[in-house]
Amino acid sequence: MARYGLFGALIIAVSEVGMLLRVEPFWSWHTPTAWTGYILLVDAWVLKRRGHSWLHDARAEFAFLAAASVPLWLVFEWYNTFFINNWHYINLPQNPALRYFGYAWSFATIWPAIFETGDLVASFRRGEVATSRPKASGVSGLWPLASGLAGAALLAWPVVAPSPYLAAPVWLGFIFLLDPINRRLGAEAITPDRAVNLGLAGLICGVVWEFWNYWARAKWLYDVPVLPELKIFEMPLPGYGGFPPFALECFTMYVTVRLVFWRGAARPISV
Repeated sequence: MARYGLFGALIIAVSEVGMLLRVEPFWSWHTPTAWTGYILLVDAWVLKRRGHSWLHDARAEFAFLAAASVPLWLVFEWYNTFFINNWHYINLPQNPALRYFGYAWSFATIWPAIFETGDLVASFRRGEVATSRPKASGVSGLWPLASGLAGAALLAWPVVAPSPYLAAPVWLGFIFLLDPINRRLGAEAITPDRAVNLGLAGLICGVVWEFWNYWARAKWLYDVPVLPELKIFEMPLPGYGGFPPFALECFTMYVTVRLVFWRGAARPISV
């Protein structure tokens, strides 16, 4: 395995022990620290299995992906803050500059973690990835229009009628809204294989997110109204069903952003 993967494993181990022993800075900064180590470890694992990876072959786009991850996640923070109120943060740094640095570092790991995990899942399901960028076949008829309208309606629903029960439309809306647009523009789109890879990646990352969050000092807590007493770590059990579609939303949102802002070679995602 590449040395940076071993370094990533060391970061995870040190941060995990420090967090459990409540040693700073690891107790308060475990989330961004451990996920940085996770990304390094998984990327090196993908490289070992396939001979290529994000950090080995697409470093420029990886930097773009990490940077894009911050504003993309802020879209969900906006929905949460004003319309669904499903989670909140505790024990964050009092210094505003340090607090916002922590936000940015943590949010920058979200999309890379999901895509790296999707690549790893794909390596176990299919072995070597194709070198060309696969594209989903176009969908004819009224389905693209119907899908786009459904996605727009889902995303507008919590805005028009705010409710903590309306998380599901937020976790589904961007899939229906953006995937037809990406297809129409000839970009990568959701295929059955990619849906499985990303869905599993979302679930894996979701479990690890909640596992690492549970013992951390700076963490998030949930205000989900559905079965709030039935929890695995801090997350109510029904909430785990949101991680697979969230991973698909990460894919559709990033592909759209990449179409608009990225001008370099594009790495295939989770195939």
